[in-house]
Amino acid sequence: MHDVVDRVSGYRLDPSTALVLGTAGAALLAVAIDRVWRLTRNVVTIVHEGGHALIALLSGRRLTGIRLHSDTSGLTLSVGRPEGPGMVLTTAAGYLSPSLLGLVGVAVLALGRVTIALWVALGVLLVMLFLVRNWYGALSIVVTGAVLWSVVWYGSADTQATFGHLVVWFLLFGGVRPVFELRRQRRRGQAPGSDADQLGHLTALPPAAWVGIFALGTLAALAGGGYLLVT
Repeated sequence: MHDVVDRVSGYRLDPSTALVLGTAGAALLAVAIDRVWRLTRNVVTIVHEGGHALIALLSGRRLTGIRLHSDTSGLTLSVGRPEGPGMVLTTAAGYLSPSLLGLVGVAVLALGRVTIALWVALGVLLVMLFLVRNWYGALSIVVTGAVLWSVVWYGSADTQATFGHLVVWFLLFGGVRPVFELRRQRRRGQAPGSDADQLGHLTALPPAAWVGIFALGTLAALAGGGYLLVT
C-alpha cells in the first residue's frame, strides 16, 4: 500500500515494507507475549464491549451500561427482547468486533484518513466513558483515550501513520487470540456464560459451532487484512 495521503494535513505518506512488517511484528508480540497481552487485551475488551453496545443500539435495544474488569473480561447490559435477531446479533458482535474494526482500519489507511479516524475513535471512547459503570472500566478508557489524544495532538503525520498501522495490525491479531482462549476455557468448563453459550441458547447452533464461526471470521479478517496491508 503506497502513497497514502493524510487528508487533514495534506501530508503524503509512503509506508515502506519495513514500516508495514515492523508494525506487524510489534503488534504480534503485543498479542503473543502473555505478560504484555494481559495489558493490551484491555483494548480488545473495549472494542469487544463497544461492538455489543453498537449493535444493541442499532437493533433497537436500550443500552443501560458497560463494565470492564481488571481480568480483561467485560459486560454490556441492554434492555429489550430476550430473544430474536436483535439479541442474536448483539451477542455475536463482541468477538468479531476487533477483527471487523481492523478491516475498517485497513480502509482508513488506504484512504489516508488516519487523523480523522483517530479523532472519531476519541469521540467513541468519550461516549463509552459515560456508559461505563465501574471505576476500572473508566480508567481503561481514560488511559486508552490519553494515548490516542497524545498521538493526534503531538504526533507528526509519519508518527500517526506508524501508529495507525500498529493499531490495525493489533486489532487483526488481537481479534484471533480471545477466540482460542474461549475455546480452551469452554473445554475446561470455565466459561459457562460465554457469548457462544448464550448464542447456543438463542439459536439452533451449538456453542461449539459459534466458537468455530468466531474463529473462521477472525482468521479470515487477519488473512484478508494482512494481505492488503503487505501488498
